[in-house]
Amino acid sequence: MKFNQLVERAVITISNREEEKRGENLEQKYIRRILVSGIMSFLLILIIIYSLPYTILSFSSLFEYSTIVALVIFLFILLVRYFAILISAYLYINEYTFSSVNGFAPFVSIIVPVYNEGKIIRNSISSLLKLDYFNYEIIIVNDGSTDDTKQIAESMVGFQDAVYGKVLVSLINQPNLGKARALNAGIFYSKADYVLCMDGDSQLSPESIKAAVRHFKDPKIGAVAGNVKVQNRKRFFTDLQALEYIEGLNMARSAQSYFRLVNIIPGPIGVFRKSAIEQAGFYSSDTYAEDADLTLKLLSKGWKIYYEPKSISYTEAPVTLQQLLKQRYRWTRGILQSIRKHKKIMLSPATHFGQAFILWIMSYEALIWPTMNIAANAFFIFAALLFGFSHLIFFWWAGLAILDLVTALYCVAVEKEEFRLVWYAIIYRMFFILIIDICKTMSTIEEFLGIRMTWGKLERVTSGKSGKIAVNTVGN
Repeated sequence: MKFNQLVERAVITISNREEEKRGENLEQKYIRRILVSGIMSFLLILIIIYSLPYTILSFSSLFEYSTIVALVIFLFILLVRYFAILISAYLYINEYTFSSVNGFAPFVSIIVPVYNEGKIIRNSISSLLKLDYFNYEIIIVNDGSTDDTKQIAESMVGFQDAVYGKVLVSLINQPNLGKARALNAGIFYSKADYVLCMDGDSQLSPESIKAAVRHFKDPKIGAVAGNVKVQNRKRFFTDLQALEYIEGLNMARSAQSYFRLVNIIPGPIGVFRKSAIEQAGFYSSDTYAEDADLTLKLLSKGWKIYYEPKSISYTEAPVTLQQLLKQRYRWTRGILQSIRKHKKIMLSPATHFGQAFILWIMSYEALIWPTMNIAANAFFIFAALLFGFSHLIFFWWAGLAILDLVTALYCVAVEKEEFRLVWYAIIYRMFFILIIDICKTMSTIEEFLGIRMTWGKLERVTSGKSGKIAVNTVGN
């Protein structure tokens, strides 16, 4: 009798209960924030008006002097930030290159949450059957899809042919409860000690599991962050994102990994020690970035997090500017919510130095740096045009472009990426990053004001807290 015929259906009930916080009246919160901001702005204006007559410089001289000081400070912070990340990333790569390879190969469950992925789910699961690993299973979690995802997934349930034999594919059907609860359902159902969580529209490189799980031989490692790459390239915005993932995200993770303090395990690929997830309290649905929230929870419990560049997940990037801004809007608000959720750690560096340091860095990158970048560029251009040295704008742009070109060349060489991406560095900072930072700033303002997000993946979540979940698996 064939393996795929030995299938039975079981029904289990998984409760995803989360305490609902009763916030104060939103209108009162908005009014209080507006009043506080207004009073602070008024006080600053009074200080400027009062102190200005006592200065010995004229207004124009004072403006020129402040312009020079502001730009020097900005460039100093920019260079320190760049070279700190670059040096740490180099130290990590040097350590990684000469690290020993062990034969640790535990059983791993791959959790694949899907929602209306009928067009691609068959290809995604088929790609998982080509992994260069012999000890794993695949658990699909259908999060209340309204298309033919359920039917296609059911046709793949059972033992399927893989590289090293048969691999079990199971299916969990649950009401539409959101990605976080879908991942929790898969983790709860898994009997493995290690789980790989990914996105339903992503495809993994063959050595993804093998490269990641070897790090768990260190009992202090709670999770391993994977390497996310853009799959749909050869378009303007997707190529820029491909460079951003290599230079802006992966290089930063390499630097953080040198200290075993990666601050965000990406949603498209993350491998976890199951006991670490259980200790951290699983994924939560109270932020727009469940991956960042879980990462901070793991760090707060004292777990170390590593980055594995050979565990690659190829993902679809937004093609249009509107789609890109929507994605970054959700990312920014989710990261801010995660920071606020764990803000107590920031105030206790004596007991949680590494975790507090990471949170302060995240706060700086999310709150201060985007605003500083926008203000510095706008301030320099305004001052250059006002005082007649507009020709210096070109040198300002050229200096930053050269810095990005060198960094892009290093990152492309390290990851053996497409060399053609290096040339996008010429417009990377003065165009792409500037747009992203404007989006981040607007998202921060909306998050600060508490404006409700009316779109996004989390809007699909129903109001139910639990539901009966049908599981298709293989019987004995």
